[in-house]
Amino acid sequence: MSDASARSLPDTAALGFLTGGGECGRLIGARDWAATPLGPIEAWPQSLRTATAILLRSPVPIVMLWGEDGVMLYNDAYSAFAGGRHPHLLGSKVREGWPEVADFNDNVMKVGLAGGTLHYHDQELTLYRHDRPEQVWMDLDYSPVLDESDTPGGVICILGETTERVAAERRTAFLLSLADALRPLETPGAIIALAAERLGDWLDASRVFYAEIAAGLMTVDSDHARGVPSIVGRHSLEAFGPDLLGAYRTGLPVVVRDVQGDDRLSAAARDGLTARSVGAFVDVVLFEESEWVGLLAVQSAVPRVWTPAEESLVQEVGERVKTAVERARAEEGLRELNETLEEQIALRSAERDRLWNLSQDMLARADYAGMMSAVSPAWTQVLGWSEAELLSRGYASFMHAEDESHTLASIAHMAETRRPTRFENRIATRSGGWKHIEWTVAPEADGVNFVAVGRDLSDAKAREADLEVAQEALRQSQKMEAMGSLTGGVAHDFNNLLTPIIGSLDMLVRKGLGSERERRLIGGALQSAERAKTLVQRLLAFARRQPLQPTAVDIGRVVDNMAGLIAATLGPTIDVRVDLADVPPARADLNQLEMALLNLAVNARDAMPDGGTLTIAARAQSVTMRDGRGLPRGHYVRLSVADTGFGMDSETMKRAVEPFFSTKGVGKGTGLGLSMVHGLAAQLGGGLTIDSTPGEGATISLWLPISVTTVSDDERPVEIAPGTMGRGTALLIDDEELVRMSTADMLADLSYRVVEAGSAEEALRLLRGGLEPDLLVTDHLMPGMSGAQLARELKASRPHLPVLIVSGYAEEEGIDADIPRLTKPFRNAELAASLSALSVLTRSG
Repeated sequence: MSDASARSLPDTAALGFLTGGGECGRLIGARDWAATPLGPIEAWPQSLRTATAILLRSPVPIVMLWGEDGVMLYNDAYSAFAGGRHPHLLGSKVREGWPEVADFNDNVMKVGLAGGTLHYHDQELTLYRHDRPEQVWMDLDYSPVLDESDTPGGVICILGETTERVAAERRTAFLLSLADALRPLETPGAIIALAAERLGDWLDASRVFYAEIAAGLMTVDSDHARGVPSIVGRHSLEAFGPDLLGAYRTGLPVVVRDVQGDDRLSAAARDGLTARSVGAFVDVVLFEESEWVGLLAVQSAVPRVWTPAEESLVQEVGERVKTAVERARAEEGLRELNETLEEQIALRSAERDRLWNLSQDMLARADYAGMMSAVSPAWTQVLGWSEAELLSRGYASFMHAEDESHTLASIAHMAETRRPTRFENRIATRSGGWKHIEWTVAPEADGVNFVAVGRDLSDAKAREADLEVAQEALRQSQKMEAMGSLTGGVAHDFNNLLTPIIGSLDMLVRKGLGSERERRLIGGALQSAERAKTLVQRLLAFARRQPLQPTAVDIGRVVDNMAGLIAATLGPTIDVRVDLADVPPARADLNQLEMALLNLAVNARDAMPDGGTLTIAARAQSVTMRDGRGLPRGHYVRLSVADTGFGMDSETMKRAVEPFFSTKGVGKGTGLGLSMVHGLAAQLGGGLTIDSTPGEGATISLWLPISVTTVSDDERPVEIAPGTMGRGTALLIDDEELVRMSTADMLADLSYRVVEAGSAEEALRLLRGGLEPDLLVTDHLMPGMSGAQLARELKASRPHLPVLIVSGYAEEEGIDADIPRLTKPFRNAELAASLSALSVLTRSG
């Protein structure tokens, strides 16, 4: 702290709350606070003094952010966490003190000063505590601190750094994953290649390789290189220079942070490394007893500061690679041993003993009477039993009761046929569990004994189970995708069928033709056609083919606006509750989202015939890895509707989003509600999840991507009053004759002279023949050229020609965003409104 920021400590009575506050208490007392937002320390309010006194005496790291600026006060434990930023951090504004996490702390201040609390477990942040970036993990608990007016005057944080534990867990997980990956590999080359790739990706290294050392040469059979050339081949150790070779012989990792600045390297070695794009490296030398036999190298193309954890990891991976290579070679030898077992035992007893001790497989010699006479060390490693325990009990006593009969039968059959055999069984572990073991057994020549090789299949069995779950999820996904494609195609055809039906019935209604009874029949037919239109829209929603207008939507505003309608719809027996957090805007279609929310609420009501509680909640939630329920990584707003009704069993949850699947009984639902909501979420890039237990209700969550834009003042589109574009000629293109005829009648009713074409190619011929239309109305999906392609071609030659694309399908692909669209089926009024909007757009353009 500079002299300018210090002052003489006032009398002890005035600053008695700092007594016992350690070094930070002394620094706070010595600082001139008059120039800070906190003002003179003698004038601090009692609430600030009390909170400061409490945190200074705490043995755990605590920091308090006081006032709107978040002026930082903390204790000695926190000063250790702050590292090189202490003591300048004390009394600074949190946004200036920790600029690299300013956005994170802005949110903390916003929530805390509003009276909220926050908890983060193993929160990952990148901090500059020692003038370099550090990846740290912390447990953070934020709570508001009330001032004299009982309103939040600041935010206090109790933190615990979990970096060492999290880093250790990640390191352990990496090493376990590497061990699992190396275990099934059978050749040293495959082991070395995989280990180099995994380690290189983990450390973001430029080059990783494992080299064997012999006769003064370093042999590199393969390397994992990214952005740098390969160095596969043989290299002389003498070129490294005496200092570096001396460092290698110590057995410790040789760490070079800057090739050009390291004095251990000779000029020739420095030039050679630079020519191979090496700016920094970590070399781990591997010994066989006292003989140098291998080298694991991790290299960076540019100078790099290697952390102690990274150096240790390279050393541990090197030992594992060495062990795995030895194991692979040992297993190769074991396979040779099994081919001619008696000869190999006699001729290569020394090699057998080495393999016996090194093998990760369980090796044994046993007799047909049921006892083992020798077991390899792997038995103890895999099962936990000591050699004495294994040799003093019959081997059948270690077998699972369900496997004993078939195991003993296989051994007896081998004794009769004198031929090797294979089988699997479960063997007890000393801790009380079971291990799946695959056995290969072969008889010895004496007719009394046999040898056995057992391989632990527990990890393989677990992977098979995981694979089965993944395959089932894939089959379900493929089934839903196939159903979606089929449904979307059917819905498209239905839209083409409904367009002339609705258009013709609408025209008859508008004309008022026929008797009163005939008009009622026409009205009923139109009502049924509209219901069919709604059904098709739901099918398109399930198939993810519905036309959407996604915008930034304020979920909280949507729920607040609909809460009254939902409560009125569900009735007095259901208590509707709203639990909304401060969530960012979501990317959604407002109208479709409102329909989906109402649909979920009605489904929840049907699950609570005797009444209950319905809770609508919204939270911001992130998925950091591919979710097991199909959610991709990303940031979402999770909109949930929870009920206290019947709940669902696992079979019902699997089929809940299938179209036409319903548990409500015949005639009580179409079975398209959840499938529509699922399709809407998927089409927006989100998802739908169901959490339920029979008898305990269900929670259905709609996961919507967070919008990259802000919410506009008015979320709803402006309604354009129907009107006409003026009299003129309309060129109408549609490959469906009935649809074209119905649309032509509507255009004629709007006082257009209509010229029809059955394809885009025919329309181009008419235009090239001299036709000058005032309007072009075209279907999108047609044989040959699509409507979007036609519009794009005409845009170049007739930029001012108004174009309206009509389609019964949400074919977003290929349609320019600025081309107006009208969805089939439609009435005359909807066509007129679209043409009116097109007229406004054309004039404004």
